[in-house]
Amino acid sequence: MLKKLLVLAGIALVGNAFSGVALAAGNAEEGKAKSAVCAACHGANGISALPVNPNLAGQVPGYIKAQLKAFKSGERKNAVMAGQSVGLSEEDMADLDAYYATLTPNFEVSLTEDEVALAEAGQALYRGGFAERGIAACASCHGAAGHGIPLHYPRVSAQHREYLEQQLLAFKKGDRKGYNDIMYDIAFGLSEQQIKELAAYMAGLN
Repeated sequence: MLKKLLVLAGIALVGNAFSGVALAAGNAEEGKAKSAVCAACHGANGISALPVNPNLAGQVPGYIKAQLKAFKSGERKNAVMAGQSVGLSEEDMADLDAYYATLTPNFEVSLTEDEVALAEAGQALYRGGFAERGIAACASCHGAAGHGIPLHYPRVSAQHREYLEQQLLAFKKGDRKGYNDIMYDIAFGLSEQQIKELAAYMAGLN
């Protein structure tokens, strides 16, 4: 368990060394023009009105391109995104990635009293991990403020609670694996209650 914690911490340190590097080589202006079709689900400014769809504004450079490639190849399963990504070229994906990375993730979350209680429990998991199951702190890869580390560790702040919970459950069930199966291994060791707590806390980060 300790080895797993140290490995993840080491990954985060390496990632931090590159966190200021613009990894997306696309053209943001071209991406803006190409994003019109994305706006129906993800909002004109990259903030989705539907809580089950992710906010794309301010995502770390390189992550959106990687996910679009995964949808296109079938590695990541989603019927809607499979259809949307099938006609995209490498250049298209890079341009969209570059565009969304330039947008400000201006998203305010309003939590109910029950959700605030969940978030308080989730804070301990996010910042301290779950040593009993060898799970490192989420902050070690996603940052203390949830801003992510390019290219494999996405921004989890300024995001819908429902979407975050949905994705953590998908990792837990094996429906989604992600980079080096790290998130599958982590989510598998979390209870559904802990997932609710983490989602509520991360949604409140900004």
